[in-house]
Amino acid sequence: MRKTTRKAWALAAGVTGIALIASACSGSNDAGEGEDSGDGGNVTLTVATFNEFGYTDEMFDRYEAENPGVTIEQKRAATADEARENLNSRLAAGSGTSDIEAVEVDWLPELMEFPDKFEDLTSPDVEGRWLDWKTEAATTADGKLIGYGTDIGPQGIAYRADLFQAAGLPADRESVAELLGGADATWEKFFEVGKTYTGATGKPFYDSATAIYQGMVNQEKAAYEDPETGEIIAADNPRVKEMFDQVVQASVGDNLSAHFEQWSDDWTSSFQNDGFAVMLAPGWMLGVIEGNAAGVTGWDFADVYPGGAGNWGGSYLTVPSQGENVEEAKKLAAWLTAPEQQIEAFENKGTFPSQIEAQESEAVQSATNEFFNNAPVGTILANRSKGIEAPFKGPNYFTVQTAMSNALVQVDVNGEDPQAGWDSFLQVVNGLG
Repeated sequence: MRKTTRKAWALAAGVTGIALIASACSGSNDAGEGEDSGDGGNVTLTVATFNEFGYTDEMFDRYEAENPGVTIEQKRAATADEARENLNSRLAAGSGTSDIEAVEVDWLPELMEFPDKFEDLTSPDVEGRWLDWKTEAATTADGKLIGYGTDIGPQGIAYRADLFQAAGLPADRESVAELLGGADATWEKFFEVGKTYTGATGKPFYDSATAIYQGMVNQEKAAYEDPETGEIIAADNPRVKEMFDQVVQASVGDNLSAHFEQWSDDWTSSFQNDGFAVMLAPGWMLGVIEGNAAGVTGWDFADVYPGGAGNWGGSYLTVPSQGENVEEAKKLAAWLTAPEQQIEAFENKGTFPSQIEAQESEAVQSATNEFFNNAPVGTILANRSKGIEAPFKGPNYFTVQTAMSNALVQVDVNGEDPQAGWDSFLQVVNGLG
């Protein structure tokens, strides 16, 4: 029987970072790269994911029934960072990857440097299936497609209507959208409303400085690397320092943050004790909120976002070439990213489809979410996806963004001096050359 597991795989001592993949690029794979093994069609396919992809036992049961001899085992890491480390260590070792490996958009560019480690998923059967910018990010210069798009992350504002009402603020979703500026919403207006809320209640407005910065930087066309030259510009780009200062002032100076590190135990438990009133929320975050806030009432979802459209996250399914069942894995990856399954994953966990037919379906367009006060999440996320421009993310993006997140944690969570946080960021960036 197929089993679904959630666990952290043991990491080899000292194995961190994509750089170690290079040491394995010339190595051989005893299993035979790109060859299917198995015993007369009986294969077990492992699928490594993280957070919430919306894949359920029922979905895998259905695939198994339609494909006799196939058994699926899902391995779900708790976070994208954990999944990245797991994948990197196994690519470096030359063995041990899952048949299908989910990859998050921020660390996809690292893997694009080593396309020979992944199967080419190009096929006329899937041509035109996804948004152009979603496919382009996973396509090499010579046309190799290394990942099938799962979701994208258009963002709205998730908020506690009951906490807004207690603060004397408008609480229905249309009025909240208007309060935050509607079509003209800005980050300045967002922080202004936050100061009003905090002033009235003495409580935090949002969960985390890193989350706010993440929302802002994803609206920048090229924050960290020059798209033409690949040069790292993060230390010299004035916009990066402006965003850091703005987020630190709002989070610490104005005390709008609850001072949590996202995905920490404290952050998770805060959903049960009115820890904050607002979150920036892509579709996939709705499932996370519902899971963490189980039994809590008052959550709603507003069709508004500071600074216009913004995308956070969105992933891909890749097929590592070291796998023993690559042809069967390709079939499953194509099935999981077909419109029917993307619609089902959205209905399960709010992961908004990157697949055009799925986006345009009645099931997505008319979808509501009972936990979020029956908010029309399909319509809202479709509206929020309009105007998204994918920022340039090169091979150093993940490292630079992690350095920024760590710097903000130093300041927002640990209470260190903002200059010390900025200096730690610069130290990492300058060390990249």
